[in-house]
Amino acid sequence: MRSSRATQEPRWVRYGLLTLGLGFLFFFLGLPLVAVFVEALAQGVPLYVEALKEPETRSAIGLTIGIALAVLPFNVVFGVAAAWAIAKFDFTGKSLLITLIDLPFAVSPVVAGLVFILLFGAQGWFGPWLYAHEVKIIFAVPGMILATLFITFPFIARELIPLMQAQGKEEEEAAVSLGASGWQMFRRVTLPNIKWGLLYGVILSNARAMGEFGAVSVVSGHIRGETNTLPLHVEILYNEYNAVGAFAAASILALLALVTLFAKTVVEWRMKKETEMLNTVLAPEKT
Repeated sequence: MRSSRATQEPRWVRYGLLTLGLGFLFFFLGLPLVAVFVEALAQGVPLYVEALKEPETRSAIGLTIGIALAVLPFNVVFGVAAAWAIAKFDFTGKSLLITLIDLPFAVSPVVAGLVFILLFGAQGWFGPWLYAHEVKIIFAVPGMILATLFITFPFIARELIPLMQAQGKEEEEAAVSLGASGWQMFRRVTLPNIKWGLLYGVILSNARAMGEFGAVSVVSGHIRGETNTLPLHVEILYNEYNAVGAFAAASILALLALVTLFAKTVVEWRMKKETEMLNTVLAPEKT
């Protein structure tokens, strides 16, 4: 009884911390989000709808979603392969691979964009060869995809590595000993075990891809209707004092963020439920 009282904070401390936390969330997250929709609809729904119907806005929305979908397969393949190699095997260069996976977290997105210009720009290392073969990467969609891929590729791997390390490799070894091929082992053993972690990483990676600004801004060239994603389009409209158009485009980004947050919450809930069920099943065996 005394120990439980000793570990409990006074009621005023708990309510004070709760009020401080909720106040912080409201002023720094909730209020700006509400302000985006209020400003977008300030001059009425018809003008809001007209702003979204603008060809350049529709092009920016399509390009944003298209780039996110384009980088997704590469992120999934790399993330699963890297996590599998790191979690299941010991090899020379393992620490280096982990460091390289974390590199985009340490490098500024603007620096990443400049590196791609150094490589593929007109005066870059491969620029003359690309120009001679009429291949355009910088100031075009391929460069934007490469920049987004660099920024987003660690998310799935970083989500799966601790999960696969915690699961161990006993189930895979048992499947192989029973005659399963590598693909059968992955499809029937590994993939079901990591499906929710993989989906969680996909959601985070997709959210980062749709909201990326720095690296994409450097390599895009800001060509209206061609290489402007939603974040870049919002900046251009705001600099032109087109408040309705800027906030209308920003509201689409906010809606995408809310959808991502909802999907993330659902996946977290499912992961928690499956963990609880697994612990319930394993509890009698441990006793």
